[in-house]
Amino acid sequence: MKIHISRVRSGPQLDMTPDGQFVEPPPETPSEKLFRYGVAVAVLAALAAMAALALWVAFALIPVAVVAGLIAYGAFRWRMWRLGRSAGGDLRPLFPG
Repeated sequence: MKIHISRVRSGPQLDMTPDGQFVEPPPETPSEKLFRYGVAVAVLAALAAMAALALWVAFALIPVAVVAGLIAYGAFRWRMWRLGRSAGGDLRPLFPG
């Protein structure tokens, strides 16, 4: 695979033989095929690794969310208990069981 960089913009160029036939690109070598497949496998492996990392982070946050929910529920029940006591209501248990 050859890359040609031209500084002069002279328009499109056609590769043709003297008898007017188009020049065929050289066939792809086995090393070029291997490189292309290797890059594809590497990209797929990177995507799978990123998906696994995202799933791991999501599963790691589940216990944090559960603890935060329990703390919020406890704070809510505490405020309701304090509100009931300050309003002169009956003394309900803090955590009914």
